[in-house]
Amino acid sequence: MTVLIEEIRKSERSAELVQNLLEIWEKSVRATHTFLSDEEILKIKEYVPGAICCVETLLVLREKGENFQRLGFMGIGGRKIEMIFLSSDAHGKGFGKMLVQHGIKNFFADKVTVNEQNPNAKRFYEHLGFKTYKTSATDEQGNPFPIAFMKL
Repeated sequence: MTVLIEEIRKSERSAELVQNLLEIWEKSVRATHTFLSDEEILKIKEYVPGAICCVETLLVLREKGENFQRLGFMGIGGRKIEMIFLSSDAHGKGFGKMLVQHGIKNFFADKVTVNEQNPNAKRFYEHLGFKTYKTSATDEQGNPFPIAFMKL
């Protein structure tokens, strides 16, 4: 499968695009964030469209060609990876690594926060050279989900 990474400007973030990325987000979270209840996922889902619309840099991974399918996305704010989500059928194929490396090379992304209860994500970033420099018992919204702050 041939893929490409597109940067989507804020003015190009249509309702259809945001809805499609929200669907990818939800499927990805349900597959990887097993520590979240359905109620918690639905609560978080309420502010995801705003985050997609407002993140400084939005990169969308999609199949190349006219009948493309979006496979995932990554948001970068400053030099921090704010979000990265892949559709469940795109997991384990190197696409996450491709997105992160693109973010590092082209946007100087060198920081990320990771849910401690998602050890696969933490190992993924460690494999790419990120190291934990601080932890917190709560996430950035104050919820009781411990996170690791990581940097290259």
